[in-house]
Amino acid sequence: MAQDLTYMALALEQAKKCVPTPTAFCVGAVIVLPNGASGNTTNKDIIISTGYSRELPGNTHAEQCSLDKLTDDTRPQPKSAVLYSTMEPCSERLSGNLPCVDRIIDSGIFTTVKVGVIEPDTFIKNNSSKRKLEEAGIRYVHVSGLENECLEVATLGH
Repeated sequence: MAQDLTYMALALEQAKKCVPTPTAFCVGAVIVLPNGASGNTTNKDIIISTGYSRELPGNTHAEQCSLDKLTDDTRPQPKSAVLYSTMEPCSERLSGNLPCVDRIIDSGIFTTVKVGVIEPDTFIKNNSSKRKLEEAGIRYVHVSGLENECLEVATLGH
């Protein structure tokens, strides 16, 4: 549990890098390759990518940025990775971009997605990410303890 809060706090630091806007959330993400996971022989967890909303061009979300930076890497792609996101990944994009939950599932690298706060109904009603992740065999975990901070940063500029 303390380890989850540490990685969620790192994701929150990423979220704080977002330029606030009234039309989107400020979200941060951290991808971790856990100790003992395929490709990790270091005897410790490895942070393999980070991202935050609008970090990369094209109205990008935090999960998308962290995945894009990881897949731009020439190293072999990890298996059994864990994604920490300050907010539940989106299940619909108003911009027409691929929703983050679909990117996560399509990547094939995650066993678990851990979220700091459930996505409010501000822009999209009834986010279905939890259901979609679980149907794809990916664990969905709500990390308790930083909800207020995650929501406060997410709604900067609103």
